[in-house]
Amino acid sequence: MHAKPRIAVEPKSGRYESLEEAVREGGGEVVALADAEALVWADPALPHELPAAVASGPNVSWVALPFAGIEPYVPFLDHGRTWTCARGVYARPVAEHVLALGLAGLRGLSTYARASSWQPPEGHNLVDGRVTIFGAGGIAEELVTLLQGFGCRISVVRRRNEPMEGVERTFTFDQRLEALEGADLVVLALALTSETENIIGAAEFQAMADHAWLVNVARGGHVDVAALLPALDDGQLGGACLDVTEPEPLPDGHPLWAHQRVLITPHVGNTPEMGIPLLAAHIRRNVGLFGQGSTLEGVVDVDAGY
Repeated sequence: MHAKPRIAVEPKSGRYESLEEAVREGGGEVVALADAEALVWADPALPHELPAAVASGPNVSWVALPFAGIEPYVPFLDHGRTWTCARGVYARPVAEHVLALGLAGLRGLSTYARASSWQPPEGHNLVDGRVTIFGAGGIAEELVTLLQGFGCRISVVRRRNEPMEGVERTFTFDQRLEALEGADLVVLALALTSETENIIGAAEFQAMADHAWLVNVARGGHVDVAALLPALDDGQLGGACLDVTEPEPLPDGHPLWAHQRVLITPHVGNTPEMGIPLLAAHIRRNVGLFGQGSTLEGVVDVDAGY
């Protein structure tokens, strides 16, 4: 490897000049794809253009993807290169958004924000409450830290039943109904895979407390919307705060927009303005590690797809 690792940043866009600067600050040299040893893919909106770019870089051994969730890129993964994602990079702002949405739901802001007259009181405390988090990655870790200030009892549902700091109990996906019982807040912050698609459906809503709020900052495909709407109408849960939907963007006129027990934000748990500096710092660190021949941050498990 050259003294300065040769890194291509594609596609070219003035919006992502900070990523080229991050490559240089990490000790790398920004070069054309044909001469590159690594590729930083800078535009999450153009996954379909990635295969042609990779094909134009015959010596590329590392591809850096810009999102933590990499579903659009999974068909392009291979074992011939190292693939990294931004796992954990955006965790802090997304965890903050979870807290904002969870408090809004539990405190009745869905009702009050829509009201045109004085409303009777409603709401539940998050303080000393019970929270169940699906996923054990960076968002969950940051959220656990935030929730400790509220004195919450926290459970985590994850792929493997392994303990987690600050968490009272962990459950596997097969144990999720037990994990949902008695929770005041249920948070989805996990990768979307064939195992987790529609992981929250009719049986899960039935298991939830009738005042509990669901917060989804992961992917819309985790929630069976056909089951969510009747569950809300039947009072099986308090409501749902959705930063992600299926489909996305959620079409105008979709029943979720008008539902009194739903709060929707347009996938802004992490905005570009928040995220690009965080991604740049991640790229800077990884370029340094790549130049040293060290293990990179956020390495993708190609077989698992995340």
